[in-house]
Amino acid sequence: MQVTETLNDGLKRGYAITVTAAELDAKVNEKLVEAQPEIEMKGFRKGKVPMPLLKKQFGQRLLGEAMQETIDGAMNQHFEDSGDRPAMQPEVKMTNEDWKEGDDVNVEMSYEALPEIPDVDLSTVKLEKLVVKAGDAEIDEALGNLAENAQNFEPRKKGTKAKDGDQVVMDFVGKVDGEAFEGGSAEDYPLVLGSNSFIPGFEEQLVGVKAGEEKAVTVSFPEDYQAAHLAGKEAVFDCTVKEVKAPKAAEIDDELAKKFGAEDLAALKTQIGERLEAEYTGAARAVMKRKLLDELDALVSFDLPPSLVEAEAGQIAHQLWHEENPDVQGHDHPEITPSDEHNKLAERRVRLGLLLAHLGQKAEVQVSDAEMTQAIMNQARQYPGQERQFFEFVQNNPQMQQQLRAPLFEDKVVDYVFELAEVTNKDVSKDELQKEVEALEDE
Repeated sequence: MQVTETLNDGLKRGYAITVTAAELDAKVNEKLVEAQPEIEMKGFRKGKVPMPLLKKQFGQRLLGEAMQETIDGAMNQHFEDSGDRPAMQPEVKMTNEDWKEGDDVNVEMSYEALPEIPDVDLSTVKLEKLVVKAGDAEIDEALGNLAENAQNFEPRKKGTKAKDGDQVVMDFVGKVDGEAFEGGSAEDYPLVLGSNSFIPGFEEQLVGVKAGEEKAVTVSFPEDYQAAHLAGKEAVFDCTVKEVKAPKAAEIDDELAKKFGAEDLAALKTQIGERLEAEYTGAARAVMKRKLLDELDALVSFDLPPSLVEAEAGQIAHQLWHEENPDVQGHDHPEITPSDEHNKLAERRVRLGLLLAHLGQKAEVQVSDAEMTQAIMNQARQYPGQERQFFEFVQNNPQMQQQLRAPLFEDKVVDYVFELAEVTNKDVSKDELQKEVEALEDE
């Protein structure tokens, strides 16, 4: 076998591989010798079929396997000897298309090698960790929000008109073409105006009604309504208003605390404080991670495989296009050409991705089975009732496993770098932290 370099330009590599006919023939014979003891053929005992007969019977079939295995072996040996790591799957093609049995096999292999990653002294990286404490004001604000969400409704004075946000208690009968339809009637139904829990246009027509009033509400069911026999049809709901109630926030006391699973108000405040500080810590980590990536991006410089940058830029452009065109769900749209901005962002992502992978490998960072299982379970919760099917899908899909593993690996590498970097704490307010988070979203 002969391997000759044909291209060495930056990270681009090209090689001509020649597998001789004699090597292929030897490989076929090797396979036949290996299989001979188990082969039975009419007129011969098991394992006693002559080699020439075996070769005539099975040689043609084994030739393709021998060719593939020999070429794969040559590629693997090349990567082992050269130390190259291909950025993407190498492109391999036969060059003698008129090949026939007895000829040598000529193959061209081309790929882009991953670059050598320079060492980084992580102890020189300086970072600020924003620290926010959950004070009484923040806890009281959160308590107020809880009380508002746990609101009650109290009857308004007789004759008061219903406002948006009020609760209207009523009986109603819905009719299509003058006939009442199944599921269109209720008694003592409490409807909060503005909740958008009814058909579009229904609640708006009840603004201004009073207790004891009767009102006919005319609406049209949406064209995509789940009940096909009602979709797109006009309906009239005869409503009898029994009560109009005003919203009232729940009292902030021990009873409210018990509604949210706490023993008393003091325990609820403690829980809220811990939850807020966990949220602040998560937000501060996101800010510090972005600062770290900026630092690393400025510290390192190396050649990038064009194919990786091109693929990443295409993915960025495609994702942003769909965000700007949310009505287009599939991929039936014009070709999307990445801009200079997309290419620049892609270069940054590829550079940092390769650097973090390098740092993680050197530090022997591993994602445990338990961490992967937890990540899969977190994703599965997005599919209520289908958690088991999702779990099995991931188990049988290596690409999906990699999509879940990659962010876990990256976060563990980032935590590893945090430990080696020079990190100083900086006390800030919640508003200051919020501005930093908003700055991340704007970039």
